[in-house]
Amino acid sequence: MNCIIVDDEPLAREAIQLFINKTPNLQLLNSFGSANAAAKFINETPVDLIFLDIQMPGISGMEFAKMIPAKTLLIFTTAYAEYALEGFEVEAIDYLIKPIRHERFLKAVNKAQFYQDILKSDHSNNKIENIAEDYFFVKADRKYIKIYFKDILFIEGLKDYVVMQTDDQKIITAMNIKTIHEQLPQTLFARISKSYIININQITAFDNNTVNIRKYEISIGNAYRTYFFDEFVTKKILSR
Repeated sequence: MNCIIVDDEPLAREAIQLFINKTPNLQLLNSFGSANAAAKFINETPVDLIFLDIQMPGISGMEFAKMIPAKTLLIFTTAYAEYALEGFEVEAIDYLIKPIRHERFLKAVNKAQFYQDILKSDHSNNKIENIAEDYFFVKADRKYIKIYFKDILFIEGLKDYVVMQTDDQKIITAMNIKTIHEQLPQTLFARISKSYIININQITAFDNNTVNIRKYEISIGNAYRTYFFDEFVTKKILSR
């Protein structure tokens, strides 16, 4: 994947560049101290992945994120954890908190590589078929796969695709997240952000901002928080 860095701090750009140089599947095209300069570059040069700071003079990282091409992936790099929820609302692949650890950087890059492979693959014939009482069939890889509702941990939306995560596999379908949510049982599956639908029965823990499902931690979007807690959580909490 080719990539660029956008960060107004020179030392931060150098640190990310060192990580990129150690990562075989990344090629650094350029590094910018402002979103204005980066915007001119991506208008002329295709970019697969952007490492983007949030708080910058002029155009902020959040504003810039809304300007990038649909197929360009985004990883936020910032010192401020409070922007994480907003970051996922603009479909960022990941959100790295400075100082960034190398192993955490690699995890984010691997996720970006997985999503780029999805975008380059042809899943145009995939669709959900025959939703029954407790399962449905989805066409993937030239065959129909039977998926039980109970086995789905969560569903993640990426552009015009969804990734259904079970214990042992990821199933990719060319469908937007709104469409698949409308077809699933509303008492079992809750949309908790712009990018995620979760299986209520798979929740292992939660707080006001995140839901834990097994080893996965999923952020709750501001626009979905009240509905999620009112409909699926509050009634299940034991009172003192």
